Amino acid sequence: MNYATIEIEQHDAVRRIWLARDSARNAQSQQMLDELDHALSEAAADDGVRVVVIGGRGQHFSAGHDLKEAQAKRANFTVEERWAYESLRYFDYCMRIWDFPKPTIAQVQGACVSGGFMIANMCDLVVASESAYFSDPVGQTLGAAATEVLIHPWVMGVRKAKEMLFAGGRVDAAEALRIGMVNRVVPDAELTAQTDELAARIAQAPPFGLRLIKRSLNRTLDSQGLRAALSAHFDTHQLSHLSEGFLRARDAGLAKAIVRSPSNEVRNEESLNHGAQA
Repeated sequence: MNYATIEIEQHDAVRRIWLARDSARNAQSQQMLDELDHALSEAAADDGVRVVVIGGRGQHFSAGHDLKEAQAKRANFTVEERWAYESLRYFDYCMRIWDFPKPTIAQVQGACVSGGFMIANMCDLVVASESAYFSDPVGQTLGAAATEVLIHPWVMGVRKAKEMLFAGGRVDAAEALRIGMVNRVVPDAELTAQTDELAARIAQAPPFGLRLIKRSLNRTLDSQGLRAALSAHFDTHQLSHLSEGFLRARDAGLAKAIVRSPSNEVRNEESLNHGAQA
């Protein structure tokens, strides 16, 4: 398959999948999400792939879902249409990363916001550069009509998750390392090399053994309620699209919504035509 929004590289047993809309801060269009899911399916079926790295071209990992596209194509979806779209492209696609049978590493620099936060934190490991920051300001901007996969408390603790989602703040790379949300923080210039080194080391382990270890570790969280909690939140999330906060943001233009964030976390990403999720 020829991809338009992602790029694929193979280094020995490591498959790299690059989000490649760097001029749009790797905002996640429908096409990008579909292509990413397809590329992951191909990597899962390829016995020559033992580890997958997901990274972003340019200065940012991802500024979130493409709000310009959302405004143009989905702002007036019915409940049924929105449910079908989001359950597949946001919830199911994310859970496929979580359940991916091989180790996955998110390589993060710059903005990792909203939908970008979800994708990165569904990976097994996160390597961040010193410039990386994590944010999900949609509670301040879209009336909570976002955050389809509430992975936040599972990767950063419930107190930090509440602070991020209530106040719309950001967590920088050093803080993310301190709270255990990322595995390593490295200089920006060394991000790709150090991620490659980690991926190559993991790829040396017997693949079936890695698969079993990952299943057991994920089942540990499942037994604590992760999967049930994420599913329950997705159902609750759908209600938020009927809230006054979301309807006001929709009518004013979803692509402009994030500018209302007091902390201005995304710094006018792509002139706010892209950058958060809806």
